[in-house]
Amino acid sequence: MGAVLGVERSVCGRLWRERLEDWSLAAALAQNHGLPEIVARVLAARGVTAELVQTFLKPTLRALLPDPSQLTDMDLAAARLARAIEAGESVAVFGDYDVDGATSAALLHRFFKAAGRPLRLYIPDRMKEGYGPNAPALRRLKSEGVSLVVTVDCGITAYAPLADAAEIGLEVIVVDHHVAEPELPRAVAVVNPNRLDESGALRQLAAVGVTFLLLVAVNRALRRAGWWSASRPEPELLDYLDLVALGTICDVVPLTGLNRALVTQGLKVLSKRGSVGLAALADAARLKERPGAYHCGFLLGPRVNARGRVGDADLGVRLLTAEDPVEAAGLAQRLDRLNEERRAIEAAMLEEAIAIVEAEAEPDAKLAFVAREGWHAGVIGIVASRLKERYNRPALVAAIGEEGLAKGSGRSVPGIDLGSAILAARQSGLLVNGGGHVMAAGFTARAEDLAKLKSFLAERMARQIAEGGLVPTLAIDGVLQPGGATVELTQLLEQVGPFGSGNAEPRFVLPAVRVAKADPVGENHVRCILMGSDGARLKGIAFRSAGTPLGQALIQARGAAIHLAGHLRADSWQGREETQLLIEDAAPAF
Repeated sequence: MGAVLGVERSVCGRLWRERLEDWSLAAALAQNHGLPEIVARVLAARGVTAELVQTFLKPTLRALLPDPSQLTDMDLAAARLARAIEAGESVAVFGDYDVDGATSAALLHRFFKAAGRPLRLYIPDRMKEGYGPNAPALRRLKSEGVSLVVTVDCGITAYAPLADAAEIGLEVIVVDHHVAEPELPRAVAVVNPNRLDESGALRQLAAVGVTFLLLVAVNRALRRAGWWSASRPEPELLDYLDLVALGTICDVVPLTGLNRALVTQGLKVLSKRGSVGLAALADAARLKERPGAYHCGFLLGPRVNARGRVGDADLGVRLLTAEDPVEAAGLAQRLDRLNEERRAIEAAMLEEAIAIVEAEAEPDAKLAFVAREGWHAGVIGIVASRLKERYNRPALVAAIGEEGLAKGSGRSVPGIDLGSAILAARQSGLLVNGGGHVMAAGFTARAEDLAKLKSFLAERMARQIAEGGLVPTLAIDGVLQPGGATVELTQLLEQVGPFGSGNAEPRFVLPAVRVAKADPVGENHVRCILMGSDGARLKGIAFRSAGTPLGQALIQARGAAIHLAGHLRADSWQGREETQLLIEDAAPAF
């Protein structure tokens, strides 16, 4: 397979390659299933076989939802929670402060309310308590009369805090999805599809997906016990899928299999605006159209996340569980303001981080690793993500606190298992704590160990790169002239959505287009008017590109021809439906 248009190194340093390897599979899908050629090509490029076409295009929970009991300890967890609800025990949920954790906690809260029982919500303060369960918080819950705690999106490596909880008689159920070690924490039950003794069939679930399966199991147990009645009707769990979709998308787990069904059905629920909190959040985000995966990931999710990064830790969960429209609107506006504050902090930190990476001048570096005192620990994950995008390699960012501890967050690229690398570093004694999954991880380390940690991770990643032959690439689904980038085409491609990790949004190349106009717009975007050899015009925009090689290439190409790669996106403006190109990369058109 050659490089698309001969582009072996774009302005962003990537090789452009065709995503589809087997054209005969695409032809067979189109012929046997009556699919348009472009849809068949996109499906084939994502490994969708003839047997999977129907469930991929129309994913349903009826076809894909498993029996929750197949997860180890699920029946133990469900039975214990059902007994607690029947007996009226005081139960608390201990959540993480990101969207996956917040939606998981809100999911349990919604179910407990339907069951006629209160649920204590506890979200740790990121700055003061760090990640995961901690002994002081668990002791505080015990002193309040809580007899059972459910940890969601955390807890799988919380050995000491959960051992302490066991000693004081506080029972704990762990519901997590992060990579587990051979040793499991002390708990009544540990439900995690990434336990080493699991089959791995559900390992791609986000914590909110695991939590949803737990509620299916608890609901079944309560039904058998005769808990539901005319005065206390059984809840319709499908109505909870708006939360599941939001958490799944924002945790960037693969949108395949069960996740795909959860998100597809959840987006339908979200569009009905049945949740007071989510409706207020959509209004605060100025979301006017039918919500999709993009809106969840880039409009709603960041606002839920903002409270854990720069504000009150539990603000997002309070919004997601709000029932009063006035209260929800106020909370949503607070989150919107916090999100603006977060963006300002992020921009300043990113500028400093880029300066550090550039100053190191390591063209063959296997990762970007930056740390500094005074950085805000709440936005390190976002900055790591931006560095990963900029340098096409794993990126880790750490904020060093006054106590000499560094709190870090990392984001990876395809082919590099960051979660396992962080786990190995923890087992080697280089971390105080740490964990994660393939594409993202977090850690706490002593400041004096950061140099050793960087070397350890760089060496490990160098081995993975050597084994996998990792080259920064951009997968291309097709080549189009601007005249072919129609509204009808974007609508056709929507059949293959929702798009996200594991189901990449289709990407096209526009060859040798002329940049008729290119101007900075907004904070750091570049907006373009493109002209094709077919005479058609197309709008384009490159987000967060001002000052980057991509942005500079677009500005300098005014009036000249250039190859552009990106996604087609519908653009509604003053009642008109148009298409624009979200520009991701460029290459000279010689």
